[in-house]
Amino acid sequence: MSQEHRLRRDLGFWGLTSIGFSNILGSGWLFAAMFAAQTAGPAALLSWIAAGVLSALVALVMVELGATRPEGGGTARWPLYASGRLVGTMIGWSVLLSVGGTAAEISAIMQYAAHYVPGIFHHGSLTWPGLALASGMSVLLTALNWFAVRMFARLNNLVSLLKVIIPLLTVVALFLSGTHAGRLTDTAHGGFAPYGYAACLTALAGGGIVYSVNGFQAPLDFSGEARRPRRTVPAAVLTGIGLAVAVYLLLQLAFLFTVPDANLAHGWQGVSFDSPFGQLALLLNLQWLATLLYADAVISPGGSAYVGVAIDARHTYALAKNGLLPRFFMRISPSSGAARRALVLNLGVIVVFLLPFGGWQSIVSVMGDMYLLIYAASAVAVSAFRAHDRERAAGLAEGRAPGRVEGRMPGMRWIAPVSFAVASEFIYWSGWHSLRVALPLVLAGLPMFLLLRRPPDARPRGVELRHGAWLVLHLAVLTAVSGLGSFGGTGALPAPYDSLTVAVVSLAVFVWAVRSGADHLRTAPARVADGLNG
Repeated sequence: MSQEHRLRRDLGFWGLTSIGFSNILGSGWLFAAMFAAQTAGPAALLSWIAAGVLSALVALVMVELGATRPEGGGTARWPLYASGRLVGTMIGWSVLLSVGGTAAEISAIMQYAAHYVPGIFHHGSLTWPGLALASGMSVLLTALNWFAVRMFARLNNLVSLLKVIIPLLTVVALFLSGTHAGRLTDTAHGGFAPYGYAACLTALAGGGIVYSVNGFQAPLDFSGEARRPRRTVPAAVLTGIGLAVAVYLLLQLAFLFTVPDANLAHGWQGVSFDSPFGQLALLLNLQWLATLLYADAVISPGGSAYVGVAIDARHTYALAKNGLLPRFFMRISPSSGAARRALVLNLGVIVVFLLPFGGWQSIVSVMGDMYLLIYAASAVAVSAFRAHDRERAAGLAEGRAPGRVEGRMPGMRWIAPVSFAVASEFIYWSGWHSLRVALPLVLAGLPMFLLLRRPPDARPRGVELRHGAWLVLHLAVLTAVSGLGSFGGTGALPAPYDSLTVAVVSLAVFVWAVRSGADHLRTAPARVADGLNG
């Protein structure tokens, strides 16, 4: 707690909103419009809308947790409070692995920088000179986060402003260059949904839409450093989602309406660019825009990587509080309020992830599933806390329930299970190619839980296993269904029965998980049941 009080409460509404927006609008806007169009055609517009709505549902869960239990790195702490050490260890392990997501943004910068610096990117991965340059950029981003939260917020506000102006300028310039009327319903290219409406689901993962709207939880990780968090955090999260989805929709429309007819000879699936908006600008004789876009290909991913480094430091700090990492990494610099030791550890993790993966797509395919799993565990946490509060109210001698907790979101009784199912579906829709790597990595947290040194006040291991068994089973079922399903699996379980199976299993697991969490909280110390700041 002495370290917790050193966190500076310097962030207001606009600072938090720009953090969330900047984290969402990263490298995804440079690629996702093309990949989504390849997958679903003009119907990709529906995918963006669905992703925004579903992300808002998941965000409301995170908002309630952030508003009622504001804490630095809360997304790594709430599952431990609500479900015990097994779930806390496995989700914490996922959080530690997700630090590698910042490597995806750095890899995107390298891919576009190769336009000016040949030899740093080749055949979809970094060369040794490219790896050295990427490592140097990782050091720079760590240094920028080294000094203070206030400096971080001010620099991020500037980067966020550029990240809004350049995509909007791209939209305006492309539309002014001339559009092809009727593209949304043009039967010559298959109409609005040339590959069927089921392709909209595939576009969520395969088109890069899930990854692109990911990151809306960023303000929650700074709730411990926010002024009036119960008011500013919910507004900042939802505003960030709304602004980002609006920008993505405009970019998607601009791409759909301005791709030359010659590039649609083989339909939307035949549209292929290495740098979509940059090459499209060159085809439309907008050299000035292409130059600007290649420069912004460093600014936008760089901004997201900058935010990512700061968020990851809060996560690593929280993991040390959980006991997954040595308490050495909890140290907060008294002069800056920054978790500097956590920053150094994460720098090493980022560089390690650049070594085997290198390419943007290969990193993104694994990292997205890590974040979605954290969202699912948070949905269980919010319902477990509420169930525990109801049990305490029922046990009062006077039979009177305690007053309404400030920051609680209306409708959470249905929002939480729906968001758990949505997060599970998003994980499943990412496809077997990603899940066969991601889910076994997460399941590696189970032996880690068994091997970690247990604190003196730990409960019997059998009790902890019982309280957290739902997560192990859920991951095992998702892996099995993915292998048999229609999203890159064998197809033995065809669509839509595979997605329906995931939904039914998810809701059943959710009920089990909430009951296990309530049982865990029933016997937990008061400071755990209530949260450190609740």
